Amino acid sequence: MAYAAPVALVGWGLWIGATSPGVSGRVLRLGHSLNRDHPVHKGMEFMAADLERRSGGELKIEIYADGQLGPERDLIELIQIGSLAMTKVSTAPLENFSPLIKVFSLPYLFRGQEHFWQMANGPIGRELLDASIPYRLKGLCYFDAGARSFYISRKRNKVVRHPDDLDGLSIRVQRSRTAVRLVELLGAKPIPIPFGELYTALDTGTVDGAENNPPSLYTTRQYEVTAAYTLNEHTIVPDILIISVDTWNRLSAEEQSWLQASADAASHHQRRLWAEAETEMLGIIEEAGVQVVRDVDREAFRARTEPMYEDDEFALPEVRDLVSRIRAVGAPQAGGAS
Repeated sequence: MAYAAPVALVGWGLWIGATSPGVSGRVLRLGHSLNRDHPVHKGMEFMAADLERRSGGELKIEIYADGQLGPERDLIELIQIGSLAMTKVSTAPLENFSPLIKVFSLPYLFRGQEHFWQMANGPIGRELLDASIPYRLKGLCYFDAGARSFYISRKRNKVVRHPDDLDGLSIRVQRSRTAVRLVELLGAKPIPIPFGELYTALDTGTVDGAENNPPSLYTTRQYEVTAAYTLNEHTIVPDILIISVDTWNRLSAEEQSWLQASADAASHHQRRLWAEAETEMLGIIEEAGVQVVRDVDREAFRARTEPMYEDDEFALPEVRDLVSRIRAVGAPQAGGAS
């Protein structure tokens, strides 16, 4: 979808007007940084189709993919000032705007995907989606972004099985204090680089490696310049669909109901897409010559990063309480069946 002109995004991003002749109804403009092959983008396409059907064409979503409107931090700022209706962001950049969101960046907080989704689909998940409302951002739903793991460039050509193997390496990280802290605890040098520049950075040796999930490694073709991918799965960091609070408040109660229902349906649909894509794309990556490292000392990674839980920002009573409640979700009860 072509980006018409910056003026099309002025205001709260609802009316198409003259920018799309012959189109009726109101349109929510949604910008994000992923490419169109990514399962999260496909989840948003599902949401757009579902919303148009559910509303009888009265409310629609127009998607700007591939970073057409800027990187994630810029998109969040556009949301806050009401110049864009919606965006999809990783929790890492979002934590710079909404402090409680940083809890997702804690390593090995979740016991696995089942634990994460039990939390996300329950009251704690809703609480965290609403935590950004004071910052003019409202979370609508979570999209599965799998678990993040380390990969090393072909230029560096090193296999990582233990934290010691990362010692001294330069690793691309998101612009997040917690992402930087995690990599530092593992003995590597964190280098914040925009995601769109990472392929070149790996290819030229600007960084030795990075960390992300299998579909992102595949859809960006970064696997072409990757030697080894270590499935240490240090964080389960979801994507969050957010809407401007101003935009949300200008919707009628019925429109809000349509949009939330479509977001919820898209979240469930995207989870299925993600599971299929993760298996398929990990296989393609391996067939392309990337060494997928499964014999990883995860306990060593967990132990090395445990000090993050004692950092000042995570030692706050409200964060400690949140961590405790998350860990209790679905946990075996004392004296219960094993």
